[in-house]
Amino acid sequence: MSGATSSADLDEAPARTIYVNQPQQSKFRDNQVSTAKYSVVTFLPRFLYEQIRKAANAFFLFVALLQQIPDVSPTGRYTTLVPLLFILTIAGIKEIIEDYKRHKADSAVNKKKTVGKTKQLEIGDIVKVTNGQHLPADMIIVSSSEPQAMCYIETANLDGETNLKIRQGLSQTASLQSREELMKVSGRIECEGPNRHLYDFVGTLRLDGQSPVSVGPDQILLRGAQLRNTQWVLGIVVYTGHDTKLMQNSTKAPLKRSNVEKVTNMQILVLFCILLVMALVSSVGALLWNRTHGEVVWYLEMLSVNFGYNLLTFIILYNNLIPISLLVTLEVVKFTQALFINWDIDMYYPETDTPAMARTSNLNEELGQVKYLFSDKTGTLTCNIMTFKKCSIAGVTYGQLPPSTSESCEFDDPRLLQNIENDHPTAVHIQEFLTLLAVCHTVVPERQGNKIIYQASSPDEGALVKGAKRLGYVFTARTPHSVIIDAVSTGWMWRLNIISVCVFILQATRAALTQHCNNLGDSLGKENDIALIIDGHTLKYALSFEVRQSFLHLALSCKAVICCRVSPLQKSEIVDMVKKHVNAITLAIGDGANDVGMIQTAHVGVGISGNEGMQATNCSDYAIAQFSYLEKLLLVHGAWSYNRVTKCILYCFYKNVVLYIIELWFAFVNGFSGQILFERWCIGLYNVIFTALPPFTLGIFERSCTQDSMLRFPQLYKITQNADGFNTRVFWGHCINALIHSIILFWFPLKVLEHDAVFTNGQGIDYLFVGNIVYTYVVVTVCLKAGLETTAWTRFSHLAVWGSMLLWLVFFGVYSAIWSVFPIAPDMLGQAGMVLRCGYFWFGLFLVPTACLVKDVAWRAAKHVYHKTLLEEVQELETKTRALGKAMLRDSNGKSVNERDHLLKRLGRKTPPSLFRAHSVQQSVSHGYAFSQEEHGVVSQSEVVRSYDTTKRRAEVQ
Repeated sequence: MSGATSSADLDEAPARTIYVNQPQQSKFRDNQVSTAKYSVVTFLPRFLYEQIRKAANAFFLFVALLQQIPDVSPTGRYTTLVPLLFILTIAGIKEIIEDYKRHKADSAVNKKKTVGKTKQLEIGDIVKVTNGQHLPADMIIVSSSEPQAMCYIETANLDGETNLKIRQGLSQTASLQSREELMKVSGRIECEGPNRHLYDFVGTLRLDGQSPVSVGPDQILLRGAQLRNTQWVLGIVVYTGHDTKLMQNSTKAPLKRSNVEKVTNMQILVLFCILLVMALVSSVGALLWNRTHGEVVWYLEMLSVNFGYNLLTFIILYNNLIPISLLVTLEVVKFTQALFINWDIDMYYPETDTPAMARTSNLNEELGQVKYLFSDKTGTLTCNIMTFKKCSIAGVTYGQLPPSTSESCEFDDPRLLQNIENDHPTAVHIQEFLTLLAVCHTVVPERQGNKIIYQASSPDEGALVKGAKRLGYVFTARTPHSVIIDAVSTGWMWRLNIISVCVFILQATRAALTQHCNNLGDSLGKENDIALIIDGHTLKYALSFEVRQSFLHLALSCKAVICCRVSPLQKSEIVDMVKKHVNAITLAIGDGANDVGMIQTAHVGVGISGNEGMQATNCSDYAIAQFSYLEKLLLVHGAWSYNRVTKCILYCFYKNVVLYIIELWFAFVNGFSGQILFERWCIGLYNVIFTALPPFTLGIFERSCTQDSMLRFPQLYKITQNADGFNTRVFWGHCINALIHSIILFWFPLKVLEHDAVFTNGQGIDYLFVGNIVYTYVVVTVCLKAGLETTAWTRFSHLAVWGSMLLWLVFFGVYSAIWSVFPIAPDMLGQAGMVLRCGYFWFGLFLVPTACLVKDVAWRAAKHVYHKTLLEEVQELETKTRALGKAMLRDSNGKSVNERDHLLKRLGRKTPPSLFRAHSVQQSVSHGYAFSQEEHGVVSQSEVVRSYDTTKRRAEVQ
């Protein structure tokens, strides 16, 4: 936080001595900054740490280690290790691609030119910065092009303020402007160590042959600030890179995890507990069965009587209950969702050639759960561009509202000038008004050829002076004691003497937090239609330990909280306070370097590629060009991604529980011998091939409503915001449903086939025959279940549902006939022919999946009739209002395609140029030119305007 520097703060880093034009005696940080998550050295340990934090990865690593114990694994030593390594490799490639983009963006920032490349600057260097450039490091002013070594900076990147502030060099160095003079300077600077206090600096300049002079915050230019209304400034670098005050106010790039991922981890832990219970039951069952039947069935090879050995064996046997394919599926799904965000034409800003950019794909679903939004104001919510539109003179109102143009002046009313020309009774008043408009300000005019450029203290002043110019009263020059205007409409040129400079300051009154809490009474803690306004100085105390909780209760009781003039660290502290004490997802959005802290602290950080550089976008999770695009990013992409990811996760859990719980039921039949019901490769390919497509189609193409409906009915966002579709109740509902389906799928066929029968070719029914029938029923049932979960059917949905079933049947037929050619699976030889000739199989193929899914259909129909949700009402409205061809789009050949197919056609379309361009051109926007209107600036306003004579040529660095 800002404020006075305490002794504790000064102890954060040791004081430093910097030598001017001499070798440094201490080693300092270089000027390179990095917002990337990884480096070559840290990638492997940090990536592995992030991956092992996922419960599924930790579990499969544990199983892979167990399989290395000799004679313990019934499925081999590498059946878990190889898929796990494959999953980690895919995840690693994705992380490398995403972090490469961050490194590329950092490189563009570090290679920005000042005198040399920014990253090559070192402590003690004397640097020249020209008008419009951002300061590359923290430095002490030596001299400038302005009188008395003054210069003007915009600190929007630091504190959000666009009115420029005055900084002034020391009189002892103001005359050092030529290269020869600078080369002769020798001495040292003694100053405090790096710290985060933007408005504090303590140092001493000791030049050889001169008396020491103190250096304070008024002589410091901070990295991230922009030089304005100053042709050039020379400075000595004192802090570089991550030692600069801007970077000290930034937080380390965190390893963010979505709330859905955390919930999924808990669900995996629950499944792991269920797996342990299953293994314990099976181990106990094996022990009891061996004791009871060991002597009777002496011809069978018994399991080991070692209970621990059996427990490990069954843990490995049942480990597929936790879907290992879920991780790869989610990586691909989220990556594709991120591409949809990048390709969204509605979030492409053509004026700056800027598309939306998902800088990470791990938080897509988090966009659908945001409850608290923290936004920067200047440049984010507002453009801070003022226009002169109307005026009232002598009781007559002038001005119209024409379409917006790029000029600051939109005033367009010919009556005003006509009244002057026609000697209207108010003509004298009009002339006086325009004269005052042209002279009562602190604007400084600069000439570029025949064009006058106005450098104003605020957008308001600039708009008024430009308005006067458009109406014929042109402000042309300023001297220390006068201003010169050219009244074009009268043909006169006037020189008016400066008598005084008036600056109007508005100070808001502040009330105590405790009094506000008392006034709210019983409404405290509930949302009220009130707003809380607090400034940075008061916020320093509001965030202190004593009143922090009261401030939080008060803030949460308001519909909006407005924080004025706060430091970057205060922004992140507010976000962190809500994030830690409120069970809700937070999103922070901003466009400047002063927003980096809160962007990184929030669950989701969004950067706007505005006029304040690329630092906010480089540190963000998602980047957009306009604040208005946030609506679609959250209400459409966020809600869609949440629904898709959660459906994908729940479906993966469902289909794995259905198949692998059957192994437990089979254990009750086979005496807990560890025998599997299905052929080994069929088990291994279940998730990889036969049921792989449905989760992808649910996770990529599913949508509950069209984007028009999502925007038209923003109340739909509450469904994902409140996690109605993904919570403990929903998870257990899917697990219980899968348990019921597994019972039907196993016991129904078993009871039908429990009496032995012999086929005409002499073959008999064995466990594998039953297993193949059950496996077929499982594949058909889970594919049809995916169809029930699908709301938006596409060609890919049909391919996933019907194609997966067909794929299994084709594989089954081929796999049952290849033993004579390839020595694989001899037990499967002829199995397909036996199954397909069995009448019970065809009867059950219709009956068993129907018995499983009829309950699901009935439950859904009952809910729809007796407890219809808003989502279902909107879906009905879409169905009723969708006329023939209304919901269809036409491709270039006139062929009808649905909305999702239209989106897919963008896959082949050239993606708009990357957001992160190495040579981006700064936008020229008429905002923020200024002389400081600080209440207590280093130079008063009167001194400022009396220091300028625009009729004379400015000094240049030789």
